[in-house]
Amino acid sequence: MYTKSFVEATIAEAVEHRTADGIARAIGSLISAGTLNPGDQLPTVRALAGHLGVSPNTVSDAWRILQTHGAIRTDRRRGTSVRDRRAGIGGRYWQVPVAPGTIELDLSTGTPDKDLLPQLGPVLHRLHADVATTSYVNRPVVVELETELRDRWPFPVEAITVVDGAQDALDRVVGELVKLGDTVIVEDPTFPPLIDMLEMAGASIIGVRLDEAGPRIDDLTAAMERNPVALFTQPRAHNPTGVHISKKRTREMASVLANTATVVVEDDHSAGATGVPIHSVGRILPDQVVHIHSFSKSHGPDLRIAALGGPERIISQVVQRRQLGPSWTSRLIQQILLTMLQDPEAEAAVAHAAATYQKRREALHTSLASHGVHAVPGAGLNVWVPVADEQRAVVALAAYGIGVAPGAPFHPTPSDDHHIRVSIGTLRSDAAKVAETIASAARAPGIVTEW
Repeated sequence: MYTKSFVEATIAEAVEHRTADGIARAIGSLISAGTLNPGDQLPTVRALAGHLGVSPNTVSDAWRILQTHGAIRTDRRRGTSVRDRRAGIGGRYWQVPVAPGTIELDLSTGTPDKDLLPQLGPVLHRLHADVATTSYVNRPVVVELETELRDRWPFPVEAITVVDGAQDALDRVVGELVKLGDTVIVEDPTFPPLIDMLEMAGASIIGVRLDEAGPRIDDLTAAMERNPVALFTQPRAHNPTGVHISKKRTREMASVLANTATVVVEDDHSAGATGVPIHSVGRILPDQVVHIHSFSKSHGPDLRIAALGGPERIISQVVQRRQLGPSWTSRLIQQILLTMLQDPEAEAAVAHAAATYQKRREALHTSLASHGVHAVPGAGLNVWVPVADEQRAVVALAAYGIGVAPGAPFHPTPSDDHHIRVSIGTLRSDAAKVAETIASAARAPGIVTEW
């Protein structure tokens, strides 16, 4: 264990930018590298401030950043030290869905319509008898499934593996790419669990705003000046907005990202349920892109399966680390997915579902617009609706039996924009009446039209 004076000198040498964020990132990098270890005592606020020539308030703010990420702990008698184990962070994920069974019409969860999913019964009957279910040592991915996935992949890829859904894929990629103190870029707004994962990894998060074509290039260009290790993006059916990145915007993004060390992580979470084409940065920069293709929305949430593909150097690390845990995704589930992907009836069901979701989305858009509420256009299961006050809108709608998600958890940093996310997967009828009720709640706090 090092002395305080040694730690103070080590930190001072590592700090490049004498701001709270710069000090926090420097200390985070020292912890990630093992230079600072659990239990090491940090200098006092005043001592480090004096050494760096900054205000004590600046160091205090850096301490707060590190405490938010669970990297340090402060004891009045013992002072501040590196934590033995980072504590969990109260997450955004649990702020989004309403409690199950408490709402008559739950439009908060983003789940697909169970009646539009391909039927599993016929698929199970067609499974061949020699499906491997008894080995620990077989390949983690069924060979025929990997071939099918490669044929469907949006760009030629070095390596593919299969994991337990899109969130599992994101978690594993974050674990491989992001260390405490690293800078990452996300879309603003974005998927709340991703923000939770990145915060728990100790990342410094930069939000890039969206327009109807995808991430704004001016924001992305400015964010790249921070040398981010990764950009996390959703190429189509963005959650929560529904935006899908245009081909032109993909080219513009690739131009900004080329010749950098930034890894692009594409989360194609809705994939076949979107009904729109995908434009992947991987077609231009295949060595920099990790692509996630989830089958939960299109083929069934309880299959818990997604494919993860990208550079060998990254995917192999995911596979190797996973061997210490679940090792592989059930080959039986993989075989079920393979059979569904090769079944014309199942593929037709997926296409029908995508078309149905788009009709429901358009019906809600049109009805909202007729009441003066203009939601973000796009595709997929979610509609991003502007409101005067999102908390009051959520409460008002809940009073009339409609559950929606508040917009705040989708922002990486506090935002003055007020939105609600409305998921149309289960909006099978009464779109006009539901839209009227939502529009009443969106315009102003007050009387809401009952649906």
